Amino acid sequence: MAQDLFQAPDYYLLDDLLSEEHKLVRDAAREWVKREVSPIIEDAAQNAKFPKHLLKGLAEIGAFGPYIPVEYGGAGLDQMSYGLIMQEIERGDSGIRSTASVQSSLVMYPIWKFGNEEQRQKYLPKLASGEFMGCFGLTEPNHGSDPGSMETRFKDMGDHYLLNGAKLWISNAPFADISVVWAKNEKGRIHGLIVERGMEGFSTPETHHKWSLRASATGELIFDNVKVPKENILPNKSGLGAPLSCLDSARYGIAWGAIGAAMDCYDTALRYAKERIQFGKPIASFQLQQKKLAEMITEITKAQLLTWRLGVLKNEDKANSAQISMAKRNNVDMALKIAREARQILGAMGITGDFSIMRHMMNLESVITYEGTHDIHLLITGMDITGIPAFK
Repeated sequence: MAQDLFQAPDYYLLDDLLSEEHKLVRDAAREWVKREVSPIIEDAAQNAKFPKHLLKGLAEIGAFGPYIPVEYGGAGLDQMSYGLIMQEIERGDSGIRSTASVQSSLVMYPIWKFGNEEQRQKYLPKLASGEFMGCFGLTEPNHGSDPGSMETRFKDMGDHYLLNGAKLWISNAPFADISVVWAKNEKGRIHGLIVERGMEGFSTPETHHKWSLRASATGELIFDNVKVPKENILPNKSGLGAPLSCLDSARYGIAWGAIGAAMDCYDTALRYAKERIQFGKPIASFQLQQKKLAEMITEITKAQLLTWRLGVLKNEDKANSAQISMAKRNNVDMALKIAREARQILGAMGITGDFSIMRHMMNLESVITYEGTHDIHLLITGMDITGIPAFK
């Protein structure tokens, strides 16, 4: 079993911009990843098996709802801390970070923001501790980038709602205890509903044969005349803006997480380049390898600065959706390019499970598409600067 020798790059001394609490939170997550994730993640990915035993540890490091108030079981941390935790977890694996992102931003966040006090007290403490796990039902078989055209519907039956439809590409679905599901009422208005495992007519078949996010559990949500109690509707916000605001929170976490994947690929490539001898000297001494490594650390540093500033804006409640889209798009694209360059530095060894690079590369092929595709995020920026929506 290979030892985790990761050393985080900090070329512009960004640690000086973090508080002591931020560094403590990050370092706790970093040590947990080294101890619990790194030793088992390659086998989990090779075997396409989600390492469910990690859930307890994720809860213990505050990865489930870190910014949720303490009175609801959260850690009461700020947005910078949330980002740093996501960075460290994705340094281990994008799929494990996906599990934490979904739990925090797509399940706990809407219940906290759009739920009533009874719902908060009922679900949030158990979600924070990992006793309950959740998933988020927005994407459908026929509607990905255009969620407003969703076909999942619910009807008011007097003493309950009747839910019908299907959701696809849902992280955590195969084992989630609850699902925050977005569906249209009879007037076409989108609402959030909390659907619990065990409700008659509700099933969560697992998605198999993935080349990406192989250590993450992905599935479908099928609703066949599911009776949902009326007290399970999220009462405080409706319309497409409700799920999209959840996605803003998740995309913010992804912007940080992608940096973690990039740092791991860079660190692996740098160490290998110093140790690999060809033509009588380390390949790190050759100009083309130095070019690759120098460009990697430059792009990582730019992404770190972009995301640190976004974290400041989030803490000040000033970050808008377009700014978050820019960071998500830039950082995931950056990480994917670095993974590909790092793989070249390792040559044939780069495609093996002896190193993390190929796993990161395959994972990032999903990350660049989910929570808004690479192209859609570009159009969000275009709409923001021109005032003209190009995707309508």
